[in-house]
Amino acid sequence: MSILKNIISILFIIMISIVSLEILLRFSNSSMKNYNIEMWKYSRTLKIRSVDEVLGHEHRPNQSAVLQGVEIRTNEYGLRGPKIKNTPSERRVLFLGSSITLGWGVKEDETMSSLLEKVLRERGQDVTVLNAGIGNYNARRYTQLYLTKLQVLEPTDIVVNFFLRDAEIIEAGGGNILSRNSQLAVTLIDIWNRYFRTSGEENLLEHYKSLFEENSDGFKIAMTSLQQLADVARNNNINLYMLMIPDIHNLDNYQLIHIHDLMAKKASEMGYFFIDMYPVLKGLKPKQIWAMPGDPHPNALGHQIMAEEIIPHMEKQ
Repeated sequence: MSILKNIISILFIIMISIVSLEILLRFSNSSMKNYNIEMWKYSRTLKIRSVDEVLGHEHRPNQSAVLQGVEIRTNEYGLRGPKIKNTPSERRVLFLGSSITLGWGVKEDETMSSLLEKVLRERGQDVTVLNAGIGNYNARRYTQLYLTKLQVLEPTDIVVNFFLRDAEIIEAGGGNILSRNSQLAVTLIDIWNRYFRTSGEENLLEHYKSLFEENSDGFKIAMTSLQQLADVARNNNINLYMLMIPDIHNLDNYQLIHIHDLMAKKASEMGYFFIDMYPVLKGLKPKQIWAMPGDPHPNALGHQIMAEEIIPHMEKQ
């Protein structure tokens, strides 16, 4: 009997310790400076599992959350930004992509899509720019999103923000009950990944290079998806652009130019107007362009530089 009491006491102490750690972590992370926890909050507050297995998840429509110190709101289509006007503008530009397109860590009016809209309107165009970026999307997912849900928006222009991870194969995921509800579980998983899995810039470079090998399944799927999008755009007289977004871990000694060259060739063959963002971002240090330490998403400066690069091309069109 005494042994059972001891076991119960130990379990009780463990439970109290776990609850205490969870409370302490939540208090500590209230500063919104923990990138992994902020992404976890994003998944809980603004994402919903999709009935479409290809998409995996979508944005919750008409929701808002403050994440990493920045408000992210969605409209009735799950796009970042205000409700779409009933009377469409003469020109409607739709941005497709992942969290970089969304503008993770960047205020809504400082994202590339918002800056583009502001400048084009100031120069006399009747234009609306729509931001359909969703975190953890790849080329297959954002193509599927457009083909199944966003064609109704009838864009005159589509801008694909192509990032290196867009050639990855992403499983639907969703995590388990602990990782979905506990910051302690998320923290422990992160520690495990840091210390027991290969990481670092060198391994990231090798991962990117492997994605774009000729026999890579992810690359083949991405190219097939982008071709599908190009075919639909051509049949509907939609102007089509591809912005090649570099990885911003090391813009001084960038070793992935061959992938940019490959994508420039593929984009041209499929009918995209290709714009490479590496030359205008080259040489920027992490502290200049990262959204915050530990978060390699372009900050407001990065979005401004990229917007300034695309504006002349969009204005010509």
